[in-house]
This record gives sequence, structure tokens and C-alpha cells, in this order.
Amino acid sequence: MNPTLANLLRLAVCASLFGAANLSHATEGGGTSYPLGAENYMSGAMPPPGFYGQLFVNHYEADNLRGNDGRKLPVDFRVRANAIVPRLIWVSDYTVLGASLALHAIVPLVDVKVSLNGQSQRNSGLGDVIFGPALGFHHSDKFHSILAFDMIAPTGRYDKNDLANPGRNYWVFEPVYAMSYVDPAGLNLDAKVMYDFNRRNPATDYRSGQEFHVDYAVGWGLGNGWVLGVGGYYYRQTTDDNQDGERIDDNKGRSFAVGPSIKYSGKDGWFVTAKWSKETGVRNRAQGDAYWLKLTLPF
Repeated sequence: MNPTLANLLRLAVCASLFGAANLSHATEGGGTSYPLGAENYMSGAMPPPGFYGQLFVNHYEADNLRGNDGRKLPVDFRVRANAIVPRLIWVSDYTVLGASLALHAIVPLVDVKVSLNGQSQRNSGLGDVIFGPALGFHHSDKFHSILAFDMIAPTGRYDKNDLANPGRNYWVFEPVYAMSYVDPAGLNLDAKVMYDFNRRNPATDYRSGQEFHVDYAVGWGLGNGWVLGVGGYYYRQTTDDNQDGERIDDNKGRSFAVGPSIKYSGKDGWFVTAKWSKETGVRNRAQGDAYWLKLTLPF
């Protein structure tokens, strides 16, 4: 067995959403705690003070693993994952440095099935909860930004001996900066930039490397509530993993996803976005397709 393949299988390389699916005895090698590509249009535009609800619906599927050279690895592999994810947002009347103060919480419900070389397992339940404070800036009628600090808590079920896990069993601290340029009858640009500081998984003594990733969307407003364009994400692991105090080389993850993305805004302040993203340029991760639907409603 080549060293890259042996390392991937030993470290449990797999992609997932709002949780984790793992191979062998760990999940760290190729998964992420943040659901890559979750955000779409309006990611950097904080609404006026009040309570808001969002609902994410996601399906992810992949049937191949890519090694450190980007080539498909010789394993029989498949992952199918679905998530229904409510998010509550409170935008307060308070301002800090001219920005609106807000709090949010994301509570994922995950169903994951993983098959590997004739073995298969399915698990479902609560995933890892994301929460944190944010500051929303309105630089002009069209340009907005958000500065936030998210925390991802290990609330999802995890067993190091399972093939599929809804949770990842470690904390993540994630600074966030999001920007939106919104024109109902013109150019729309969105980018949510994040950097992950992963803590150690106590069940495996494994600490994943730091991660940089950006959710993005580019579209054109038609002036009738519709925005048409493309969206996806960029992901790159920036530092090495380590386990039992030793650094693990040649397993940094990398990927880029792109596909069609649309938005429709109603007259009462609600909007819905949808997109399909196909992953490419993948290293040390599963390569697949993600389908996203997001509904935002004011209370």
C-alpha cells in the first residue's frame, strides 16, 4: 500500500457537513467542523434589529478520495450526508464602534452514511453546534460587512470506533469577516472569510491543523427579486496535523467548489437562496457535490 493511501486510511479521510463522517478510527484527516460552502448571497449583510430565523437544507455526496497528488485513491468509498439546520439570529439595538451587535446559534441535525471497502455504517442525530457574537457594519446602501467570532462546540455524538459520526469531538474557534455588495438590479458580490483554530480531540489525541476557507457568491440582480450567478467555496489547510505529539506530513487538505447559485427576495423581508457546488482541485479529502437551500425569515 502506498504511504499516502495508508496515511489517509489511518487518519480517517472523509468530507462531511455540519458534523463528520470518518474512516477507520478517527475523523480528523479530511473532515471539517464548519460546513464548507454553507453561505451564499447576503452573507455579509446584517439585517435591522430584531429576531430572524434561517433554515439550511443540505445534501452532500462523494464516491472518491483524492490523495496528496490529487489522484483518485484505489479504495471503494462512498459518503452520503443530509442535514436540516435551523439558525436563530438576534440583532440588538446596541451599537459598538458604529456597528450593530448580534448573536446567533446554529443547531444541525445530521444524517451520515459511509461505505468503505465492503463495510457500511449510518448514524444520525445532533451535530456540532455553532454560536457566537457578531458586529454588523453598513458602509453604504449597497456595501455591508460583518465581523464575528464563532465557536463550534463538540455536541454531536462521537465514537472513535465508528465509521460515521455526527460530531467531531473537539472545540473550534473561528474568526469571521464577511462582505456583501448588494444591488437588486446589478452586481452582487459576497465573501465570508474564516480561519479555524482546532483544539485536540481527547478520544484520539489528535489535533487537526489550522484551516482557511471562504464561502463566496457572484451574481447579477434582475430587478424583480431574482439574482442569478455562481457560488461555492475555497478551502486550504495551512498547518500540519499532529497526533501523540508528533507532526503528520503530507496530508494537508485543499479544495475548490463552484456551481450555479440563485436568490429570490420577497417584499416582506424574506429571501431564499439555492446552489449546487462541484468540488475540484481536491487534495487529501473526499471529492463530491453539495446541494444547498437556505431560507431567511424575520419574526
